[in-house]
Amino acid sequence: MGNRASREANAGSLAAGSSAADATEAAATAATAARPTAAPSPGPLPAECPVPAEFREKVYKNPAVYNVYNQRINDPSTPAASASPLAALPGTDLIDPLNNMPLEPNQQPCPGQRKLLSTERQVSNIPKGGTESTWLYPSPQMFFNALRRKGKGDDVSEEDMESVVFNHNTMNEITWQQVARWESLHFNDCGAPTLLRFRGRPDELSPLARLSSWLGGPLPFDRHDWYVDRCGREVRYVIDFYFDDDKAGSPEAFDIRVRPALDSPGAALDRVKMWIYENFAQYGLPCPVTGHPSSIGRSQQGGLPPAAAAAAEAAAQQQQVQSGAS
Repeated sequence: MGNRASREANAGSLAAGSSAADATEAAATAATAARPTAAPSPGPLPAECPVPAEFREKVYKNPAVYNVYNQRINDPSTPAASASPLAALPGTDLIDPLNNMPLEPNQQPCPGQRKLLSTERQVSNIPKGGTESTWLYPSPQMFFNALRRKGKGDDVSEEDMESVVFNHNTMNEITWQQVARWESLHFNDCGAPTLLRFRGRPDELSPLARLSSWLGGPLPFDRHDWYVDRCGREVRYVIDFYFDDDKAGSPEAFDIRVRPALDSPGAALDRVKMWIYENFAQYGLPCPVTGHPSSIGRSQQGGLPPAAAAAAEAAAQQQQVQSGAS
């Protein structure tokens, strides 16, 4: 996993997320390191919420459930698709012509595979919209199949897959921590946001990434759009993933830039608020609006939030080990 090809294959696969069909890369923690802590739950809604507790879930929860291909799977207006007669054949990777992605996760060994890989899927700490559960990460076998199907990861062997998948999972945990940090600006409106759906857009530069490149900055190796259910309101986040080869082996090598997409005046206001909170906190000043200490700004001083920074440091050590081994 020491070069850019494997990172590009690895980072995008939460968007292939649980079924690993969209593996593009993200790097983060070593298999021997402590697993990252998920973003702390903001806790229950405040007592002054005007909606009675027994109605909150019904009123504010988006009932839609999406799969990892950004398709709603519980739309009552869409009849269930009939099962293909080929679905029972082991090892088949049936492709949906609508999105060129597998219809079902393929857990069978792919042609030419030299050893069996684990089919165990790890449960994430990222709450899944429309459900009471969390998203599932791809198994090493699913991830390996996706790499081969997409013609990527030629430098990644079966022996690498456990760490590749673990790194991918950790990077997504870090991303959700940053999304949750932005969502904390709306705690009084929604105390339990969830990840409704997501979309990998590796070939499309975000406006901020394009502007940064024009000014001489590096290009991201991947981009995601994550759609958050803010208690009934769908909010889009733009995420750019960067890796600095010159800083490989250190936490500073990884840079995940998360911000709400400018789809509404409220999103623009959130960006202004966060800028104010962070900059006031850097100088030890309280929030200029409430007068309270800026916990948001303090958590971001020095880069990532504490849990994310620890995960990035462990990932950097893993990257250094892998680079030395190769």
